[in-house]
Amino acid sequence: MENFDYEFPVRIHFGQGCFEDSLKKELQKYGKRVMLAYGGGSLKRTGLYDRIVAMLAEAGKTVTDFGGIMPNPTYAKVLEGARLAREQKVDFILAVGGPVLT
Repeated sequence: MENFDYEFPVRIHFGQGCFEDSLKKELQKYGKRVMLAYGGGSLKRTGLYDRIVAMLAEAGKTVTDFGGIMPNPTYAKVLEGARLAREQKVDFILAVGGPVLT
């Protein structure tokens, strides 16, 4: 194997109220078309989905909805998301969710 460099920058926003503030700042950096990727129904049940969609609309973004992503998604589900992103010409993907800890 040849030598190579791999860089994967990560920015973590942590703290009370940081979700809204950080998302608003980050949204300014990207294009108008957003794919909102999420899993099951908890995002909608908790009202977070509506808050995010409202923030995206306020920022002038067009939302492509891609829900139903299961834990450890199948290759077919990944291809489905890639196809949708290409068709809708999304500028960035906003993935929301994660494991629920009990």
